This record gives sequence, structure tokens and C-alpha cells, in this order.
Amino acid sequence: MDTLNLDNRTAQNPAVNSASDVTPVFKPRSIAIIGMSSKPGSAGRVVLGNLLAGGYQGEVHLVGRSGGELDGRTILTDVAQLPEGVDLAILMVPSEAVLDTVRGCVARGVRGAVCFASGFAEMGDEGRKQQREIAEVARAGGLTLLGPNTVGYFNYVDAFYVMMVELVLPPRLDPAQGPAVAVVAQSGGIGAHIAASLQARGVPLSYMMTTGNEAQVGLAEMIQFFAQDEHTGAIIVYAEQIRSAPDFLAAVRAARAAGKAVVMLHPGRSERSQEMAKSHTGALAGNYAAMRLMVEDAGVAVVDSLEEAIDVGQLLLRYPKAPTGGLGLITASGAICGLTQDYVEPLGLELPALAEAQAESLREHLPDFLPPRNPLDLGTLCAYKPDLIEKGTAAVLEDPSVGSLLISMAMPDPKASVVWLKHFLDGKAASDKPAIYVMHNEDVQPSAEFVELARQHRAIVMRSPERALRALSRITALGRRQAEAGLPDQVQDAAAVASLELGNGTQAEWVGKKALQALGIPTPAGELATTPDEAVRIAAKVGYPVVIKAQAATLAHKSEVGGVLLNIQDEAALRSAWEKLQTNIDRAAPSLTLDGVLVEAMGEPGLELVVGASRDSQWGPILMVGLGGVWVEALGDVQLLPPALPHETIVKRLRRLKGAKLLDGFRGAPPVDLDAVARVVSKVGQLMLDHPEISEVDINPLVAYGEGKGVVALDALIVTQ
Repeated sequence: MDTLNLDNRTAQNPAVNSASDVTPVFKPRSIAIIGMSSKPGSAGRVVLGNLLAGGYQGEVHLVGRSGGELDGRTILTDVAQLPEGVDLAILMVPSEAVLDTVRGCVARGVRGAVCFASGFAEMGDEGRKQQREIAEVARAGGLTLLGPNTVGYFNYVDAFYVMMVELVLPPRLDPAQGPAVAVVAQSGGIGAHIAASLQARGVPLSYMMTTGNEAQVGLAEMIQFFAQDEHTGAIIVYAEQIRSAPDFLAAVRAARAAGKAVVMLHPGRSERSQEMAKSHTGALAGNYAAMRLMVEDAGVAVVDSLEEAIDVGQLLLRYPKAPTGGLGLITASGAICGLTQDYVEPLGLELPALAEAQAESLREHLPDFLPPRNPLDLGTLCAYKPDLIEKGTAAVLEDPSVGSLLISMAMPDPKASVVWLKHFLDGKAASDKPAIYVMHNEDVQPSAEFVELARQHRAIVMRSPERALRALSRITALGRRQAEAGLPDQVQDAAAVASLELGNGTQAEWVGKKALQALGIPTPAGELATTPDEAVRIAAKVGYPVVIKAQAATLAHKSEVGGVLLNIQDEAALRSAWEKLQTNIDRAAPSLTLDGVLVEAMGEPGLELVVGASRDSQWGPILMVGLGGVWVEALGDVQLLPPALPHETIVKRLRRLKGAKLLDGFRGAPPVDLDAVARVVSKVGQLMLDHPEISEVDINPLVAYGEGKGVVALDALIVTQ
């Protein structure tokens, strides 16, 4: 087995010899199996058998209370009898013995350990406490600990397999196959399923790691390892909980910087799913929406099913450059054309019209009743003119508006299926755009020759057009996010944002508006008044009609207690309104002392939007923009955004609102000044990044006017920690 010289690696970079370096787990030069029994069929013997069957050539030490001998190897009776500096200890001991065993390993300078035992964080608070103590002992002793509650892992690169069940050994990775997929999962069953499914398709694998409860090392450390591994080209992650958001995002970005795609399936969209995850690995539920937003922003392709995880992982290994263009479709079925039209819109895809140059190149080969267009329906012609598959594939892929291609064909006889696949392969040979060949009749086994041809050419073959469409939509969304992330930024007034000073706790509206004004976000003309005479003076200054609003940090819902009075036309009406407002507040909150009353000019009508932000304890600032006023609660039509998005990207996200038609003018209303809205979103994002003490910002409504006429924030709430 190829092993890594850990001593040389440590000499070059001392930081790697820490309890976060997973190299001793993946590539150990020496192993100790602790909790060994010589009884036939025991778990220790199974683990040893898997290691030896894979061809492991390093030192193997056995430790078991009963001692004895096994196949010529002495079984030591105590961890203290191990030689110094064993790379990996495989712990076959029950949960109650794990802590003492880890202490013993630390005393002998063991570099890494894998713990299979369950009964820790997944059992509740007491188990979580025990798990934490084990992790602290390991970390303090420089021991990398995998688990507990893991089922093991495969290193296909070196044929090194650590599993508690007898294996039909998987094939060792053939480097000639090119880059491979690494799988890391917080579930052994899911990890094994993904790996087996990819292998059945002929997709090469480099590693399959199950991390269990992740007492010490987990997803982030594994992704960092895969990012640096020369054999890994794409990474598939199954996560039930991401324990350190900064570490995970850093690992993902390292993988992306190395040109490696990361695909992730994460349950937890429902409360029941979160509860099941907690009982499985002791994972505590996080904010799923915040997680998804931030990991997608970091370049992860987040999927919603196991099928998608497998399909998208295979696609991005074969085509690491995610597309941005539309979908090209070639089929021999008019019904598939119709069905696809129904599918693409919900998936965020489109079927762009075929460019004239490509249409012309096809026209001479097609009869009049089969026009050259996208989708391209070849009808029955491919039965006797199969070269049309090649010509169609080449022409559609050459179209600059097409980012990916789906060939969806009926299943012909075995001989014809090979001929058709060859023409597809020849047609796509000059293009690096993702292309999937779907052969229908998914429950009918294709010929061995067809399967072998597909494997030789690394062709992506699927049996379901719907499944292929979902996979292509995922990688297209990824490509478009990456393209948007590369747009130039137009953040303004960053210095004003950074220098802003705020008090503690919930800020009254008038304080929040002063902060917005400092950032250059327009608010209505007005001031704070503490007497009726001051109110009259301010109203005369800003001009009637005016609105008055009671101001106090603890008065969150002013309108509900009569603390907002609108459309006051003159001085007499203002003095009367002042008395009414005071009466309303005294009735609703007798003990409340107001800061004063905000007197502002009435705003002109426009489209009411909301711009907000909150700080997630794990993932940091999350922005929100959508239809405002009462509509944000009634319809929930919002887009969640990470901070620091480029200006053009913010505008594009605004256009993804369900009510986006209102932004372009509706029933005579003028188009909204989207640039002004995007500037507000950008400044709020900058505010959250520069001021970690701010936990919440809410501008509702932000009234948007016609193009070039800007926006006005009619209400503002800022909360600091």
C-alpha cells in the first residue's frame, strides 16, 4: 500500500501534526486494533480480515484483554504495551471503555483513532457530555479522532478498508480512469448507497468516509483532505448537521479553488427531519434556509434527493465547468418535447430557440415536416439514418445559447442502441458542454456492449428523462451562481457604514433612520418632537400633510396601539392628533415613557418593498428582500441573499420574486428604480458585515418609485446585541 511520509510532511508544515490532520486515518503506516478477540466471527477479526484482504502491508498490532495469539500475531493485553507513535488505533471497545482507551492511546503517542461505538451524543445530554470529554482528551493529546458512531470508511486509492462487516472488497482505484469522486457522509447507509450507485455506473471512487457523530473531526476536515488529494475530482457530501460553519465554508472554498465541485444533500427542511437527524447522530438542528443560502454562495451544489446527489456528482466529475446557458433537447418522441416544456420552467431552465446558423446546418438533412429547432424531434428518421443523432448533437451543442444537452431516445434493439450511442459520442466529441444520453425503458437492462462503450467514453447515461432534467437544472443553477459571483461590485459609502455608532438593544425608529441617513439611504424629511409646539415647527418646515409616530425602543408595533397617525393636513389637525396619540399610548402602555414623537412628511405612494437582515448564530448575516408592508407576512414573497453580493446579482435576485411583474410596472404603474433598491440591499449587507453587534435590521416598507426616482425608507428597526 502506498503510504504518506508523515514525518516529512510535518517537517514541512508543523501545523499538520495536529488533531485536525486526517492523514493518519486515511493513510496509516501502522495500525493497532484495540478490543481484539480471537473468537471466530468477532468484530475485531472482521476488521483485521478486511485490512489484510485489501493488501495492507504496514505494521498491525492487536490489543485485547484476554491476550493470546491470532494467526501468528501476539495479542497484547494493554494499550500501554503498544510501541510509541502508532499511526491509527481502531477502537473495537464498548462506549463505556472509549474514554480510558483514548487516554491510553494519547499516552502512547497514537496519531489517529477511529471509534465505532455508539451511545454518545445521539442518546441525549449525558451522552453529549461524555462525547465532549473524549474529544477534549484526544485534541489535547494531538490525536485525530474519527467518530464515535461511525461505520468506517474506504480508501480506494490504497485499497485500505476499515469496516466492521465482512466485505466483498471493492475495486482499487485505477489512476488511468482519471479523477474520481470522494464521498463523505454522516450516515454509513447513505454513504454506502451513494458509493455503490456510482460504482454500478462505472464512476471511479477515491474515498468513502462516514464521520458519525463527529466528536472532533468531520465534514470540514474531510473536504480539506479531498481538496488537496490528487486522485479526487469531485466531492459528494451527506450532512445532517454542519457543526462549524466557518470551517465548512473554508473547506468548500478550498475545494472550489482546486477546481473540485462539491455536491451536498442535507435533510432538515422539515422539523420532523431535523428531529430524526438529532436522534441519529446527536446533531442539533440549525437554520436550514441560512445554511443552504451560505453554502450555495460558497459554490456548493445543494440537492434535494439521493438521486440528485448521485446524478449531479457524476455530472460535475465529468463536466467540472458548470453551464450557464439553456437546455438543448434532441429526441425521437414528440411527447418528450411536450413533457419537457412542462418540466423546464419549474426547474429554472429554458429551451432557447436554435440559432439560424445551427438551424441552417441541419435543414438540408431533415424533411420539411421535421423543422430544425430546439427541441429537435427526429421522429423515426434515426431508425434508418442514425447519423442524424451525431449531426443534431454537434449542431445543438455548437449553439452559443445552449449550455447543456439532453438526448432522450427510445430503447432500440441491442445492436442499434450501440450504433446510436456511438453517433451521440461522435457528435459531442468537440464540445465540453454537459450532455446526457437517456435511453428509455429504464427497467430493461441494456446490452453489455452498450454499457462497456458508455464506460470507455465516460458517457453520462441515464434511463429517466425527468431525472436527467433535474440534474442538468442543478448544475446550470450552480453555473449561474458562479457567474453572478464574478460580477463587479458597486458597494458605496463603505466608510460611513464602518464608522456608524449605535446603542445597545432595540433602537427606536428615529435612531434607526438616523443610521440609514448616515449610510445614504433616503428617509422622509422630519425630526423628533417632544412638545406640540415642536411638532408644529417641524411640520411647517417639512410641509403638510405629515405623519406622526410615537417613539420608544420598546414600542415594536406602533400601529397596533394607535401610535401612528397619518395624513395630517394642518396645524389644528396636528395639535388634535398629538393629543389623540398620547391618549392611545397611555391607554395601551401606561408606564411607557416616549423618546418623543417623530414628525415626517407624508410619503408619495409607490411600490412597497421590505429589506431586512438577521444574524444567524452559525452562518452570520442573512439578507432578505421582497414585497413589503403587510404583504411580506401575507404572501412571504422574499428572496434570501448573502451579504456582499455584486450589484447586478442583487438586481437579478429581485427579478426572481414571484411578484416581479410589479417591479417592471403593472397596470399603468411605472417600472421601479431597481438600482436604488439594490443599493439599499448592498448597504444593509455592508452594515451587517462591518457591525457584528447588529443582530437585526428591518426596513419595512421601503417605498420604491419609478426609474431614476429612487426609494424612501418609511420605517426602520435596528437591533443590536
